[in-house]
Amino acid sequence: MDNTKEIITLGGGCFWCTEAVFQQVKGIEKVVSGYTGGTVPGTPTYREICSGLTGHAEVIQLTYDANVISLQDILIIFFTTHDPTTLNRQGADRGTQYRSVIYYQKEEEKAIIDVVIENIQPYFDDKIVTEVSALGPFFEAEDYHQDYYENNKTQGYCTAVINPKLAKLRQMHADKLK
Repeated sequence: MDNTKEIITLGGGCFWCTEAVFQQVKGIEKVVSGYTGGTVPGTPTYREICSGLTGHAEVIQLTYDANVISLQDILIIFFTTHDPTTLNRQGADRGTQYRSVIYYQKEEEKAIIDVVIENIQPYFDDKIVTEVSALGPFFEAEDYHQDYYENNKTQGYCTAVINPKLAKLRQMHADKLK
């Protein structure tokens, strides 16, 4: 990977939603749905994650070209396409696996994350509760979770939950879209 390629791992509720959003963004080269942040050893399964007992979050891992999109811009898109003020919940999805979370790999990233959160907090009525943690082991989700929206656009969850997020993305960040 050349030095303009960076990786950030984000959880904003169901990974299908977050994946669908970032697959539309210029500079995002790869989006992988997966799990991280848990305490149970071994490779977790979706069923185990959904139990809420593993401590893992549903996340996406983004590979992006820092010459095309900045981490700051990625974070602004992230914070405006989910609710970072709800603890362990996004819409009807509830549980620790749906927490708002950012996993960083470098201290420089944490500093950027902290500044972005401080700068956007005034735009929210409630306190931002997004967890910010160093990335631990990342586990790729099962194949049927990858490219979920692209493969299931007419499925009920996609039309009711993901389509409105994509509409908001188009409205607020049209200049960042592919």
